[in-house]
Amino acid sequence: MTIRVLLADDQALLRGAFRVLVESEPDMEVVGEASDGAEAVALARSARADVVLMDIRMPGTDGLAATRAITADEDLAGVAVLVLTTFEADEYVVQALRAGASGFLGKGAEPRELLDAIRIVAAGDALLSPTATRSLIDRFLALPGGPARPVPELAALTAREREVLVQVAAGLPNDEIAVRLGVSPLTVKTHVNRTMAKLRARDRAQLVVAAYESGLVRPSAR
Repeated sequence: MTIRVLLADDQALLRGAFRVLVESEPDMEVVGEASDGAEAVALARSARADVVLMDIRMPGTDGLAATRAITADEDLAGVAVLVLTTFEADEYVVQALRAGASGFLGKGAEPRELLDAIRIVAAGDALLSPTATRSLIDRFLALPGGPARPVPELAALTAREREVLVQVAAGLPNDEIAVRLGVSPLTVKTHVNRTMAKLRARDRAQLVVAAYESGLVRPSAR
């Protein structure tokens, strides 16, 4: 199936570069371009995009507000938002994940990384490598002395689901989690899906956010 991509960035030159790159792939097509968040939300609805490449800093409605609007719309439940940002300096990344973005990527990434990222989020996975996850945790989600946010839904998790959630929060893929827990990757996938359903998380990115904001996992416990 062809992945339908929407480009949201206020810089026309960047949108043009992204369009050329995306349309060079046989399994992707660009279905629209937006120069601000409001336009991105409208096009996500009309163009039926699968993935939105979303810049955070845009005039008017910014990428954060647009991401919230897209992920809160039940009619757009199948749309994944991939935030493009400068990770080391952009502390809006965690806000984007809280808003429902499926992942983030630095604008300095290699072309192949961007294309791979589009495929990853289109498949329903979160773009959170172990390295990026550790940085996210250390810099944004678990600051010393930061209060935990109550997540009542955690009480519904089984002991095994909590174990799996802790491993997901470390940025580990299903295959690695399976080895650590001595179960099959399919079993891990089942636990992840059930955990997502119980926590009402769209994807693994939101599981990471919930695990650390709730206090279930802390950096010292890694």
